[in-house]
Amino acid sequence: MSSLSAVLQSGRTSFYSGIFLASLLGVFAYTHILAFFRTGEISLLMFCLSETLTAALYIFRSEPRTVSILPLDWLIAIAGTIAPLFLRPHSWGLLPMASIAISVGTGMQILGLISLNRSFAIVAAKREIKTGWMYRIVRHPIYASYCLIYTGYILSNTTSINLAIYLITIGLLCARIFQEERHLALDPLYHEYMSEVRYRILPFIF
Repeated sequence: MSSLSAVLQSGRTSFYSGIFLASLLGVFAYTHILAFFRTGEISLLMFCLSETLTAALYIFRSEPRTVSILPLDWLIAIAGTIAPLFLRPHSWGLLPMASIAISVGTGMQILGLISLNRSFAIVAAKREIKTGWMYRIVRHPIYASYCLIYTGYILSNTTSINLAIYLITIGLLCARIFQEERHLALDPLYHEYMSEVRYRILPFIF
């Protein structure tokens, strides 16, 4: 194992990155909880729950067997994780009813996380390969849930800043999918899985 790989997989790196993510999440959660008390909009709490689950799984994830040491992979993964934490609630939305998508997406996310368990990763890494439950439908069910959640959020909390953050987040999410699959496909088992489950996040389309 190279020295860089050892540092990236070390307990110290995991600890400090967890603290950093938890700090950002604290500000994010505080903002959305205040907005919930002000508006009574349950979707704000659901969105907060969604991002909290992501942070919790990151902190308690299992040790990887391999992890990408490419700086670009780390940059895209970290930026893609942090970007949605800058989304902010707003009193106006282009399609307020789209807030329903946040609750549906959060439910999908929870099922995806149950399927994945502690094999959660932010940076492209190989842990135990999961192929059951929602992973029989698409290869990245959690990313699919993120797309639904973020789309519902931007339509019900529409601002130019939120829209810019949304477009950046979706772009980074797609980049993460391709980077993770490139890393995981080095394992013959995952390569076989890709041939069995053809679609990444949207059946029959992508």
